Amino acid sequence: MNNLTQMTRLEVVVPARDAPAIRELIASAGATGYTSVSGVSGIGHHGQHSGALLFNEYDTLTMLITVLPPEKSSDLIDAIRELLSASSGVMFVADTYVSRPEYFQ
Repeated sequence: MNNLTQMTRLEVVVPARDAPAIRELIASAGATGYTSVSGVSGIGHHGQHSGALLFNEYDTLTMLITVLPPEKSSDLIDAIRELLSASSGVMFVADTYVSRPEYFQ
């Protein structure tokens, strides 16, 4: 596909208080980085979530996005699933393609 390299993209939406644990899992999986978006809003299983801060930053949702080689993604997916089994949040996993694979090795 146009000289692009296949990778795995993970998007995880969790309460902000759980974001540090997700960041640690991403780092321990060998991902070279992530993007964090705070104040995420939407509607889902637990109803509507506002992106506005109510009392502090821990009352909002955070979305963490990372891209890593497929061979590194399996353990990370399993670890995030385990963490989410004990708290609220969702994870989306998709194949993606990157133009600079060396950024994600």
